[in-house]
Amino acid sequence: MATVELTAGPSALPLVPIALPPATSVLPLDWTIADVLTHLGGIPPERVRLFPPPGTATEKDVEELDDHADRLCELIDGVLVEKTMGYKESILAAEIIQVLAAFVRTHDLGLVLGEGGTLRVLPHQVRIPDVCFISWDRFPNRQLPPEPIPDLAPDLAIEVLSKGNTEKEMQRKLRDYFAAGVRLVWYIDPRTRSAKSYTTESECLDIAESQSLSGGDVLPGFELPLRELFAKAAM
Repeated sequence: MATVELTAGPSALPLVPIALPPATSVLPLDWTIADVLTHLGGIPPERVRLFPPPGTATEKDVEELDDHADRLCELIDGVLVEKTMGYKESILAAEIIQVLAAFVRTHDLGLVLGEGGTLRVLPHQVRIPDVCFISWDRFPNRQLPPEPIPDLAPDLAIEVLSKGNTEKEMQRKLRDYFAAGVRLVWYIDPRTRSAKSYTTESECLDIAESQSLSGGDVLPGFELPLRELFAKAAM
């Protein structure tokens, strides 16, 4: 059993000696917390849970935190990363869910999940979109998977950006989504009252407040006017 000290410079977390079992650690044993944070896209250190040690966390740890500590964490390369969503972002996500779910139900297209929908989008990678749509095509015989973290990628993944999100973090998430088979990704930014709509990792439309997000080929006929959305969310 090797012991690694996670450090991140004079202004970051204090030294935290942790034992990393070499057989189960996904990350290099000589990495510092600074290396881990850089790998995760420069996220704030308070979003990384140090126990279990970074590189050794599993889906079981995700489930236990959700069940017993009421904490939502994504699992990224064996690291538990807490989701960031303030109450304003949560209000915005709730409004999106209402509008999107009404459209999906009316046309019997599939399911809409909220910010608690943990999904194994790639092997050993658990993501939790703030809102997502999963078409019936991804459910054989429309049977819902019984496990708490199903092996599913949504057709549409929506992220409401918070202050704690970084550009590199969201780039990595975008890459994971499309590698998993997601067809459309929306990043909605309450601070700029704008959005970005991705059909691939490199193909993006900038959506201004005066414009609407379109469901495109994923949700034909669905439109989400940003001005109305922000108004309903009192932003």
